[in-house]
Amino acid sequence: MKGTPMILPRTGIGVDVHAFAPEDQPRPLWLGGLLWEGERGLSGHSDGDPVAHAAADALFSACGIGDLGTHFGTDRPEFAGASGVTLLTEAARIVRAAGFEIGNIAVQFVGNRPKFGPRREESQRVLSAAAGAQVSVTATTSDGLGFTGRGEGISAVATALVYPAGQA
Repeated sequence: MKGTPMILPRTGIGVDVHAFAPEDQPRPLWLGGLLWEGERGLSGHSDGDPVAHAAADALFSACGIGDLGTHFGTDRPEFAGASGVTLLTEAARIVRAAGFEIGNIAVQFVGNRPKFGPRREESQRVLSAAAGAQVSVTATTSDGLGFTGRGEGISAVATALVYPAGQA
């Protein structure tokens, strides 16, 4: 159609990795925006939720406006202990303030535990509400390979699709 502007989406990638907290310094496990009772938590400046953090980083990447460290780094004491949901909500606000809308975010985390399937829909609801857009989450193991396979931590990789506001 002549004269109809084409929607030009932008994609971004986010990666986040956290080691499990030392056994003598226990922390709760926050993953995919959810508290996992009885599971060993992850180390981090905030709550250590790699799923939420990777999602936020993918949004920043898609917009070309820095990364998680730029906006919520360890030099920002106000984000010490912040929830991943809070960071994703703030990331979505920053992205929209920069003139973008969010199409969707997809995240896959790699870890031996917790068993994610039974809480997938709950996690997706929480993260989608935080982002104000559809967030899908999948999980896998690394078949015993690397630090995730040895049970030393969890990693997450996310992609995000955004587009300039007004092009929907």
